[in-house]
Amino acid sequence: MVYLSEFTVQTNARTDWLNITSHVQKAVSASGINEGICVVFIPHTTAGVTINENADSDVPRDVNLSLNIISPDRKEFRHSEGNSAAHTKSSMIGVSLTIIVTGGRLLLGTWQGIWFTEFDGSRKRKVHVRVMGE
Repeated sequence: MVYLSEFTVQTNARTDWLNITSHVQKAVSASGINEGICVVFIPHTTAGVTINENADSDVPRDVNLSLNIISPDRKEFRHSEGNSAAHTKSSMIGVSLTIIVTGGRLLLGTWQGIWFTEFDGSRKRKVHVRVMGE
């Protein structure tokens, strides 16, 4: 069985992290799939999706600080839209995840959450969720 769902998120800042775990779990529950895998895909080149801690709100801020050190905005960038650092961060974070589904639930660790990451906001963005299994 295969189930496909889509939802949108609204980012509110140039760099924003949104916890989308409950949205993804809602798609898994709606699928009726008990055992399988869930793929989360972001169809954007300046955003991403990652699994990270969901208990301490400082974690996204700290990860952003690290990403800004690794890929700061630079005057030498040639991309005419002026968002090359956002493209680089999206490539580093990635645009898809695969998560095990067991007992109709996402198999995540105690402190793990699924985060939509925005690097060129504020924007309305799509998130695709595909659940496959039995």
